[in-house]
Amino acid sequence: MALLSRTHAAFIRANTRLLAVPFVPEIRLHLADEATSLWEKTEADLVAKDLPPPFWAFAWAGGQALARYILDNPSLVAGQSVLDFATGSGICAIAAAKADARFVQAVDIDPYAAAAVGLNACENGVSVSGIQDDFVGLSGPWTMILAGDVSYQKDMAERVHAWFADEARRGVKVLIGDPGRAYLPLRTLRKLAEYDVPVMPSLEDALTKRTRVFMVDLGA
Repeated sequence: MALLSRTHAAFIRANTRLLAVPFVPEIRLHLADEATSLWEKTEADLVAKDLPPPFWAFAWAGGQALARYILDNPSLVAGQSVLDFATGSGICAIAAAKADARFVQAVDIDPYAAAAVGLNACENGVSVSGIQDDFVGLSGPWTMILAGDVSYQKDMAERVHAWFADEARRGVKVLIGDPGRAYLPLRTLRKLAEYDVPVMPSLEDALTKRTRVFMVDLGA
């Protein structure tokens, strides 16, 4: 596993640049400059290993908005035990650690994402535990769940938001960043903030995305 992680880390370093996040310049991440080239480079590996596309290499609008909200409202996160779900680059986890969360776990099904979290956390001088796994349906020691941009596929969104509702019922605060994806269940959410977030046109066909931050509120 350690050798595999080193291989993933080497691939990330070779195919990304360390850049300040446009909407959250306090955070620097290993990011791809061009979506298409990295997608093509990883395609053979993805097919062979049945892995998802390299979402970890891009600062998606939902994650940027949620990280911005956390850094602007650190008291919401300070002292919390945080799980960053479908973490990708780890941007929300890093923001939570910077906001003095008690501890932060960042989980993703993609082993490259888990490796990216470790690299990015180190670059930002914070401690985050990057985990390759699928925590949907589980309960853990966390008191807060963060999720940036997880409502773009119907089956995934239904499964994930049902779990979010279960966690909210047991008292966990669930915060979501979303740029208007098709399968976001607005009826269970309370809006906390709204931003125009810079994005890559090659990913979103736009220069900015209107993006909102929500808390799961089953009484909404």
